[in-house]
Amino acid sequence: MFITIKNTIAQLEKDTSSITDERKKMLSPIINYIKDKKSANLPIQLHFICTHNSRRSHLAQIWASVAAHHYAVPSVATFSGGTEATAFNPNAIEALESLGFQIEKPEGENPKYLVHFSESASPVTSFSKVFDDNINPSSNFAAIMTCSDADENCPFIPGTDQRIPLTYEDPKIADGTPHEKMTYQKRTLQIGRELLYVFSQV
Repeated sequence: MFITIKNTIAQLEKDTSSITDERKKMLSPIINYIKDKKSANLPIQLHFICTHNSRRSHLAQIWASVAAHHYAVPSVATFSGGTEATAFNPNAIEALESLGFQIEKPEGENPKYLVHFSESASPVTSFSKVFDDNINPSSNFAAIMTCSDADENCPFIPGTDQRIPLTYEDPKIADGTPHEKMTYQKRTLQIGRELLYVFSQV
């Protein structure tokens, strides 16, 4: 694990008291899902879904990979998708980089970024896509809805074992304002803190 990310994780692990009881109730079904799959020696597929697959779903997919690696939970695969494809938002990428993630940035309208968090782990491939893209699982996965819009407008997701709402406020509300960087970093840290908590309970 890169040292800067390791330090961030250590800080987030000390700060779990900021996770409210209400949020812990929302996280509980994810914890139970992972535990059940792990105890049955089955693959654990976590698919994070948001409308545009540009911010929150990517951040959640990446942090879930980090948390699984950090807590050595085996057979975890993470995915993300949306109800429409756009692109991985540059502000979300910058927030990750500020925490020590190393990101390969190819050119293009919707490039496939490689997000590195450790010398020993495979990078997370991040690009915007619809939730039923061929790269995403078609069965035996948890659909984790990271925005209320996707949760409301995606009433049926085929192939999912379980559908779990875990909504976050969209950091794009701060786009173009003096609070932009702070808002993106705050949301990135919140998602990291909660997913580290999830895997710490497995």
